[in-house]
Amino acid sequence: MNWAKAHRNDILLALILLLTAGFLSLFLFLTRRVGGYVTVSLSGQTVMEVPLSEDTIVEIGDDGHTNTLTIQNGAAQITQASCPDHLCIHQGAIQYAGQSIVCLPNQVVVTVRHGSDGGFDAVAN
Repeated sequence: MNWAKAHRNDILLALILLLTAGFLSLFLFLTRRVGGYVTVSLSGQTVMEVPLSEDTIVEIGDDGHTNTLTIQNGAAQITQASCPDHLCIHQGAIQYAGQSIVCLPNQVVVTVRHGSDGGFDAVAN
């Protein structure tokens, strides 16, 4: 009898955790914002800001430690890298505010930021 009650409580706990995770995932999906630009940091220093609205290719780094950042169709992606593992390339394209691509061997961090056009997101009356 005691075992059946514990088993029922385990199922109830699992159900509550699944529902909570589902609501959190839905909330994060519905509240994400498309970024306006990316910041590029090299060795902890911000070296450039590039708008996502302009298709471009940028070389990042020097001394044989280089990454190629490609911005196309409103998304940024590392397409070439001199690092040995190429994890930064496999991270794929980013376009939503808060997303990042990190290349630890070359000390490059690319982060999407929300808006920089100086315009308004909305006007309230």
